Amino acid sequence: MTKPLPKWIMQKYAALWRQFRYNEFDHTQSTEILKDNTSVIISHLKKNGWIEIKLNPKDSRKRIYVLKTPEQAVQEIGMEIRKETA
Repeated sequence: MTKPLPKWIMQKYAALWRQFRYNEFDHTQSTEILKDNTSVIISHLKKNGWIEIKLNPKDSRKRIYVLKTPEQAVQEIGMEIRKETA
């Protein structure tokens, strides 16, 4: 379930989207873009359904991230709103 993001998290999502779009990335790569609070930002994106996380097949201690497209996230938010008002 995707939920709307607070403005400051949306800005961080936009920075990640500009850099990675449909590509996978890891924590180290995201830190290069986000600089501070990377873990907090990734956690917010996960909690609100804007990022998918999977285990790195080469090292199960590490995670690989893939962003949902803005279109997909907005559609999912719209479907949730429709369910709530039905």
